Amino acid sequence: MAGLSDFDYALPEERIAQAPPEQRDAARMLVVDRASGAWQDRLFRNLPEFVGPGDCVVLNNSRVIPSRLFGKTVSGARVQFLLLKAIGPLRWTALGRPGRRLLPRDVVTFDAGVSAEIIETLERGERVLQFRGVSDNAALGRFLDEHGHVPLPPYIHRPDDSADRARYQTVFARPEGSVAAPTAGLHFTSAMLERIQERGAEIAEVTLHVGLGTFQPIEREDFENHQLHTEHFEIGPDAWSQIERAGRVLAVGTTAVRTIESAARQNTLSGETQLFLYPGASFLRTGAMLTNFHLPKSSLLLLVCAFGGTDLILRAYRHAVEARYRFFSYGDCMLIL
Repeated sequence: MAGLSDFDYALPEERIAQAPPEQRDAARMLVVDRASGAWQDRLFRNLPEFVGPGDCVVLNNSRVIPSRLFGKTVSGARVQFLLLKAIGPLRWTALGRPGRRLLPRDVVTFDAGVSAEIIETLERGERVLQFRGVSDNAALGRFLDEHGHVPLPPYIHRPDDSADRARYQTVFARPEGSVAAPTAGLHFTSAMLERIQERGAEIAEVTLHVGLGTFQPIEREDFENHQLHTEHFEIGPDAWSQIERAGRVLAVGTTAVRTIESAARQNTLSGETQLFLYPGASFLRTGAMLTNFHLPKSSLLLLVCAFGGTDLILRAYRHAVEARYRFFSYGDCMLIL
């Protein structure tokens, strides 16, 4: 059995994209053919060449919340929270930094007279926050829209700016709920979606609200015993009909894959999922995948290796490093056929 260290690769720091390309659809695209084991260097704008009648392209339409908040404790210490999930009226789970300063019963103040009391610390270190100074969840949402920050990943070494409000969000994002973008979808423009449909392919939208489960690190070599946090998913009946009748489902991003595969396994179109796909897993609906490049030893890389084959995917990653592809959220993409 392979261990987590088998899913490592060397990545120079300069390959990690710190900003999006000037145009959404300007990314490079490494096309990997599972049947032949070959790959070719293309552009994302070439994607319509690889779809046609009988295909269904599945998008995750979850919208990112400006969920990073900066505040101060009563002692004046500066702290920050990444809100993860609403669990009740004005009550959220969150990751806090620095953790040693964030203890139950502490109160943190934010802008505009809003504050939060830390109610408890959960098993994996998350804090439960009870917000004050806003009347309800809708008012809290408006506060986040005005004062929250875009939750850029920690490997992007700069503060968020106004451009990130648009670019760290897909053009088809609608229901709010994610704390990280479904990044493979960031490349799409309205014109690209039209070109895909002109080729005869259908487009279906699903929702998985990206939470801690998608990006939490794996901390054990025997990764098969790793457990993801739960994330909420929903698929409309019309979208599921499109998926079921498709000759091939092309999932855009690992979150779309996990949504489709969770629904197929759980026999439900709505619910919570902890689905962790790693080499040896079967794929019940997914026939092709568009995905960005993922961190070494991450659950996302394990999912991609499960779909494309570990040896082929890791060789393709090494090629991408040598060919100077841009990695991670604002980087280039890979199409696995």
